[in-house]
Amino acid sequence: MIKKNYNVLGIMSGTSLDGVDLAYIHFTYTNKWQFEVIHAETVPYTDNWVNKLKDAVTLNNKMLYELNSEYTALLANVINDFVKRNALTGLDFIASHGHTVLHQPENGITLQIGNMPQIARLVNKTVVCDFRVQDVEMGGQGAPLVPIGDRILFSEYECCLNLGGFSNISFEEDGERIAFDICPVNTVLNYYAGKLGVNFDQGGNIAKSGRVINELLDELNNLDFYKMPYPKSLGFEFVKSVVFPVIDKYDLQVNDILCTFSEHIAVQIAHVINNIGKKSVLITGGGAYNTFITELLQHKLKFATITIPDDNTIQFKEAIIFGLLGVLKIRDEINVLCSVTGAVKNHSSGKIYHP
Repeated sequence: MIKKNYNVLGIMSGTSLDGVDLAYIHFTYTNKWQFEVIHAETVPYTDNWVNKLKDAVTLNNKMLYELNSEYTALLANVINDFVKRNALTGLDFIASHGHTVLHQPENGITLQIGNMPQIARLVNKTVVCDFRVQDVEMGGQGAPLVPIGDRILFSEYECCLNLGGFSNISFEEDGERIAFDICPVNTVLNYYAGKLGVNFDQGGNIAKSGRVINELLDELNNLDFYKMPYPKSLGFEFVKSVVFPVIDKYDLQVNDILCTFSEHIAVQIAHVINNIGKKSVLITGGGAYNTFITELLQHKLKFATITIPDDNTIQFKEAIIFGLLGVLKIRDEINVLCSVTGAVKNHSSGKIYHP
């Protein structure tokens, strides 16, 4: 008999590089899936690790393997410490996304470090991980994977918008879940905020003090990515090779860069939501705390009203949903939608490692 209750530790590390998100979740199935977050926290990266992860796109294969091994050990230590401090018992398994360092689905490549088989031995628990590779092998983008969780856990909202390292959206259209990345968010904002000696722009206050540089805004809004049809996804390579060079050639004050890029984010997201005509938007991810961006966005939306949920949902929604993806994989049920990724079919993705 298939279980209907699971205690899962969901783990996510995003492109904004703020740290490892861990959420201990109790999932229950009674005609529909429900969840309760018991413990959750973000364990920040050291400056050394932030730099290592930022530079990973420049590494050769041998160096990437070494980084993968080192990061797997780091992740195991973070997991073991979390389990011990919170005295977790009855844990069914761990569902870990790892950290994306390469994402080039057009070349058949995606790499999430921290998913090496030895992680199960290091944490002495069953680990479900490496959710993206199979989808790329099946012709998909390998991203985004969260939308099936949006459909199952947050169906009361017409669309779900995540503001993390990148913005991505998911919604129902003609009975299918549609999802795609919209534009960079914190990968760009945090980088320029760092030039002022802060990790991020609290509430968007620095951006609010700046002014929109229309010439830069126009150039950003005309990038080729925004003309592409979905499914489509973004990686840090896009920011490094396309976005930073466009911004840096203008030689602007940081507050003007942040103000202009915040306007760009709001323009791109509002364009998508207005086009699909949805009326209720759930916003999660660290960017949900950026009131400057959320106010800009609400002002540009023609039909939709924004909802910003409780802190656990804002901060840990992706970790929660990767926990759910792990549950679905353990049950051999579909956890990746081809309507979202462009793969040849819906499938149950991920690898299961036992200690």
